[in-house]
Amino acid sequence: MMTRRQFLEAAALAPSLTQAQNGEKKRVAVITTIYRYLSHGQHIGDRFLVGYPHNGTWHAPDMQVVSLYVDQKPEGDLSRERASEFGFRVYPTIAETLRCGGSRIACDAVLIVGEHGDYPRNEKGQILYPRYEFFEQCVRVFEQDGRAVPVYNDKHLSYSFDKAKAMVEASERLGFPMLGGSSLPVTWRLPDIEIPLASDVEEAVMIGCGGSDPMDFHALEAMQCMVERRRGGETGVKSVQWLGGEAFWKARAEGRWSEDLMSSALSRTDTPLGLTVKDGRTQNLAAPGVLESLVKNPAAYLIEYRDGLRAAMLMLDGAVEDFNFAARLKGRGVASTQFFLSPNPNVTYSACLVSKIQQMFASGKAPYSIRRTLLTSGVLESCLTSKVSGQKKLETPQLAVEYQPPAESQYCRA
Repeated sequence: MMTRRQFLEAAALAPSLTQAQNGEKKRVAVITTIYRYLSHGQHIGDRFLVGYPHNGTWHAPDMQVVSLYVDQKPEGDLSRERASEFGFRVYPTIAETLRCGGSRIACDAVLIVGEHGDYPRNEKGQILYPRYEFFEQCVRVFEQDGRAVPVYNDKHLSYSFDKAKAMVEASERLGFPMLGGSSLPVTWRLPDIEIPLASDVEEAVMIGCGGSDPMDFHALEAMQCMVERRRGGETGVKSVQWLGGEAFWKARAEGRWSEDLMSSALSRTDTPLGLTVKDGRTQNLAAPGVLESLVKNPAAYLIEYRDGLRAAMLMLDGAVEDFNFAARLKGRGVASTQFFLSPNPNVTYSACLVSKIQQMFASGKAPYSIRRTLLTSGVLESCLTSKVSGQKKLETPQLAVEYQPPAESQYCRA
């Protein structure tokens, strides 16, 4: 493994083969699991090829996709079609993709999208996407060629916190900017609210939906982008516990999370199920017996932070189909909002994320800390470990992840 000093010495001697130094477009290499309609690879990759709507205008990135690696090519694969249309090559290895078939790195940024495709699951139900393996191969090229470039890694960094931590340590060791995570922290909010920086957050509740591993990560990232703004910044997570089935309802009865905050978050949903979709009448989802009648497989992710904050993420499939948040702020009362997700096929909330990726690729600086995604990756893994360990409360000393949130809000407002 190359040290930071060794890397900087090698980088000083390594000539750059990219065109960006001559004032031309930055060159982007795309590394993905699959590239077909509605995959994350297609959503994000296509925006760098054709542009996207942003802040009320059509935005065409001043960048050029120059190479593509696709790990799997199932029916409906679009990689060859896109390569032919936009004039780049699909390479058989990641090293060749970063070097564009040459002998040295020939791109200015790397886009890693390890989502979708046919991959196994482990005993925790996590899909074993090869994000770490993709990233590791990129780092190997950086070290061999004495030059590192910005890297975006879609969704959580890895199913393994140890692997995720190694990824962040590599970016810090070699000094290249890194961004990752979900699109929820940067999508629109209904209503348009932000937790003021350095607030005293007393408790938080996040409501989400969808299957474990892909969708609970989105909910965790959405919650984290809010609570990280509390006084002192992020200090990490002390313990977690996953509760499902009867244990969920028992925990609710025991007051393990705030009914008021849960009700406030549920009041923000635009997708209430039950009577609303049966005969159009509205109903109070938080009223006694309503959630019990709608949610067959509830799940609570109970998180205790090292500074004392307690948060609950509640996955309520059957009651809602969107993501909503509420928190109690000392001296300010309750703040609640919905993380707005626009529909297929345009999925413009992912354009909000692409704008942040492009910003990092252009400036060489990440707009928010990759340590947020490191922490949420670890929280998810630990919660799923609790799930398969008899729903026990687990101490998490490894999640003492500290960072400061960005002073400027990062979500879309226009």
